[in-house]
Amino acid sequence: MVVPAPGEPQLMRLVVSDRGHDLLGAVHAGESWASAARRTVASLHADPVPVDLSSETLQFRIDHDNRVTVRAMTQGDLADVTRWRQSEHVHRWWASDGDPTPEAVQAAYGPAVDGMTPTRMYVAEVNGRSIGFLQDYLIADYPEFALLCPHPQAVGVDFAIGEIAWVGRGFGPRILWAWMERARKRFPQATSFFAAPDHRNRASLRMLAKVGFTEGLWFDEPKSDGTVDTVVGCTLDVSTVLG
Repeated sequence: MVVPAPGEPQLMRLVVSDRGHDLLGAVHAGESWASAARRTVASLHADPVPVDLSSETLQFRIDHDNRVTVRAMTQGDLADVTRWRQSEHVHRWWASDGDPTPEAVQAAYGPAVDGMTPTRMYVAEVNGRSIGFLQDYLIADYPEFALLCPHPQAVGVDFAIGEIAWVGRGFGPRILWAWMERARKRFPQATSFFAAPDHRNRASLRMLAKVGFTEGLWFDEPKSDGTVDTVVGCTLDVSTVLG
């Protein structure tokens, strides 16, 4: 590990775990967390993925067994999205979007899948198996939401792991990380990412924290069914985390 000279600011530490071995490193001045992790394991020719970036020491790992990817959603995926939206653990947080019948899901997501709205839809896969979905958008493209958001120029993201068998296995941060890397390329001018889970959804808030989001203001978000959800604005600084 690099040790700062007396009087210099303390460097942020990181650790990359690889099959029981811990590789120690530090984030240099002006360096992103992702770049520092890659530099730490440069001799392995592997990309570290986050375990927990909310701790005092940033925690990454090398995963030799699982390939987590995010791909563009197609019309053929909407049957899975319908099933996921109908599952109890997802519907609990998306209930205000209405009854997720096949017709309602088609109406809600079909235009975005076809590129007819500012929102883009994605499917999360682990080793080629679809397990959940995400949607992203420029918050500025939705003026009513932009008025509520502390970062109206940010890229917004919503997400859900639909397959209950994959919940609680540590894939949430991996899915978000895969999306973040894709979004960084799609929105090269973006300086921040933003998500606003329900304040009671501790699992989603924890997932966001593990990839570098920080909790900010709570605000009331009007929903399409006329109700209001109290959500927590979570922001990720792109240059700090991804570079």
